Amino acid sequence: MGVAVGGVILDESLLLASNSPQHENPSLQPVADSLLRKLRHSKIPTGISCDVGLSDDKDLLVKNQQQATGNSVATVGYVMKSSREEDFAKRGAFPLYPTQNGLMFMPLTFELPLSPQLQEVDVVLHKATDEIMSIELKSRTNFSNRIVYTSGMQDLQRYLEDHPDCCVIDSFNNIYPVLDRLEIQEILLRLEDLKTEGHSTIRGPHFLKVDSFKEPDLLQRMSEAKLSLPSIVKPQVACGVANAHKMAIIFRNEDFKDLSVPLPAVVQEYVDHSSTLYKFYVLGEKVFYAVKKSTPNANILMKLSESNGLKPLVFDSLKSLPTAKENQNYDNDNCSKATNSCVDLDLVTDAANWLRGVLDLTIFGFDVVIQEGTCDHVIVDVNYLPSFKEVPDDIAIPAFWEAIKKKFELKRSK
Repeated sequence: MGVAVGGVILDESLLLASNSPQHENPSLQPVADSLLRKLRHSKIPTGISCDVGLSDDKDLLVKNQQQATGNSVATVGYVMKSSREEDFAKRGAFPLYPTQNGLMFMPLTFELPLSPQLQEVDVVLHKATDEIMSIELKSRTNFSNRIVYTSGMQDLQRYLEDHPDCCVIDSFNNIYPVLDRLEIQEILLRLEDLKTEGHSTIRGPHFLKVDSFKEPDLLQRMSEAKLSLPSIVKPQVACGVANAHKMAIIFRNEDFKDLSVPLPAVVQEYVDHSSTLYKFYVLGEKVFYAVKKSTPNANILMKLSESNGLKPLVFDSLKSLPTAKENQNYDNDNCSKATNSCVDLDLVTDAANWLRGVLDLTIFGFDVVIQEGTCDHVIVDVNYLPSFKEVPDDIAIPAFWEAIKKKFELKRSK
């Protein structure tokens, strides 16, 4: 268990570069900006100790940085890419002072020996997918041995294997399914168990794994998999590597020729859903959702394809999605405009709890679209440790802390 502190005093030697000639403007150490940013976002009182004879330039630099920046608690050590860390920190998610439920957060760095840092924490929170070098998907067995992490993440993985009593959110083994779109699709097939009379159906989309777009029986296999055109094609690797989010919507059989989506790939049913996507976030036992604009119905996409010479619509889902023009008219017989009232929240909450049990994850998200005509709720994506930034911070951040605390208490009670 960590001990809370009332403030931090930093010596100037930790911040100012020591090799700057006296006549040059003083500069900060390479790690100083990151350190001060963490302290600033944590809102913990911070002071800087300086020599009496500090030069005017150094005095001004230190003062500018100062302006920028007892009880037993559980310390959460976290590691993720800097942009993600800063996003969480800006929203107050990683305070260095205790939260109301007795947590405080400490950044871990791979630039220093990891073991001494980990000995100071009670819980490890990681976004391992930020540290993936490569993934090999040729074999369906022993997925963990086919992921190559950075050396720092490998060190963390070894430490956690050697210290099974350490609370980790979440175990490397548990996040593997969300890295593989095919495995997630096969898990979603089991949503059939939630089907009850009088309720909408919640399911995964129809799908097919493809190792080559030139397979002679590809169209027959698609038919057997209940797939028709248009379909969306996604890489089997879901995240962590280049082009994992490069996708294509295809409208004709010949679209498979020279398709640039990385192989192996998953061909997935394209569901007409009135450009409406429901993003669900599971934070421990609590479930939140937000509504976002999504891709238009197939008939609108077909017009976009026709204007592009009948070519497939290729896009990176992290950067942009195919959208209709501003003056495109959606009010037609094929578009019923899904609304919030269409969402069966009880059904999706049941699915969220089911997924939490199957995946054994503490914090994850999934995307739902509602199929026009049938009102099927279709889960089209599942991801680990999402930003959940669509949920107001004053609601999401306490739920985030509570999910971590309950996981820690459960681990400690065993």
